[in-house]
Amino acid sequence: MNPLENPIFGPDPWWIVLIKVVGLFVVLLLWTIFNVWYERRVVGKMQHRLGPIMNGPFGLFQALADGAKLIVKEDFRPAKTDKWVFNLAPFLTGVAAFTAWAVIPFGGEVTMFGHRTRLQLTDLPVATLFVLAIASIGIYGIVLAGWASNSVYSLLGGIRSTAQMISYEITMGLALVAVFMYSSTMSTSGIVESQANAWSIGPVEIPQWYAVLLFPSFVMYVISMVGETNRAPFDLPECESELVSGYLTEYSGFRYALYFLSEYINMVTVSAVATTLFLGGYRAPFPFNNIEFLDSGWFGPIWFMLKVQLLFTGFVWLRGTLPRMRYDQFMHLGWKWLIEISLVWILLVALLKVNQREGWVSQGVVLGIGAVIILAAAAYLFFGGRPDDRTPGKLEVPDGDFDAFAGGYPVPPLPGQTLPEMAGVVHSTAQPLDEESSVTKGDES
Repeated sequence: MNPLENPIFGPDPWWIVLIKVVGLFVVLLLWTIFNVWYERRVVGKMQHRLGPIMNGPFGLFQALADGAKLIVKEDFRPAKTDKWVFNLAPFLTGVAAFTAWAVIPFGGEVTMFGHRTRLQLTDLPVATLFVLAIASIGIYGIVLAGWASNSVYSLLGGIRSTAQMISYEITMGLALVAVFMYSSTMSTSGIVESQANAWSIGPVEIPQWYAVLLFPSFVMYVISMVGETNRAPFDLPECESELVSGYLTEYSGFRYALYFLSEYINMVTVSAVATTLFLGGYRAPFPFNNIEFLDSGWFGPIWFMLKVQLLFTGFVWLRGTLPRMRYDQFMHLGWKWLIEISLVWILLVALLKVNQREGWVSQGVVLGIGAVIILAAAAYLFFGGRPDDRTPGKLEVPDGDFDAFAGGYPVPPLPGQTLPEMAGVVHSTAQPLDEESSVTKGDES
């Protein structure tokens, strides 16, 4: 081996590694600027608006102008905040957002300046677990921001983000277990190569993507990745209707820009992981996979970015159509549905793999049993299901006089309760005011 080559990144010389690092950094920055513009344009079309059109061709420079504004904007820190933690938190989230891309393959083998290399910075036998670990570290930046801001709204946003991470990272990890069992590897490039197998229908080959073979895992991963990135309808840690801006409330200027940048990179990151593990990665989709020229070389990054952009469009679609969930509904979905379904699905996949190896029953019997299970699950979801914890019933009105301030803050009376008479206060009878009312006369005077 050449002594100038870096064994950590494989056979690539150091200058190839440097080109990959700089190229990856530039691509992510430019992709984020484009995605900000893309989201505004798509949501504008969904709401019958134009979106950004003024700055640059088609308004493409609007996101660039917003970023420049945040960089030069006054950046202040509120009094009584923890100085070091307050400054560290956004950088921690930003570094984690970029680091996760170190093991995500952009493409296969290509020739770069006469050197044969892969369009991937590096790979590990447990690369997928590395991405999950880095994503967990990024959550610390949100939690620390909420704790260090010395604000109730920020603290509540950080606490919500902690619960959100614990709840939906469990589902995300369980959704990937079936992929590991099918591919027999946790390497990102290895999982992409394992999806190169195809169903042959005459001269045509259809790729066996895990989004088809393991469709329940794909659905659960997509749901959990929306919750993991704090995006609508799961944007509870920063919802403006309850927490102003949550953990971001006290941030401005460049530090706010780091969180803004990290959010959009994280959306692309989870979409890239979904593309790698479920949609064949940089492999060409059907029918282009049957043309060798379009399924090799520098066409790999094109297919990869198109798939990721399609998943990113799903984020935009959710934001433009679905209202924000209540927090109890959000936790109910994660703990009482997704985790249990994931565990049952992993058990079924394990039984299927063992059956393929041991040959207990034929493939037709397995497909029949699977169809029965799917129909039973669908019937349970649509016609039965788990009753809500707040089952409607007869409302019980407590006995005794109603005290609106019994709990320390005013509450309205329940049906059947009346407000007590108070000296000097006349309760309204909810009748419309006539022309001779004292209020009207007072207004005229």
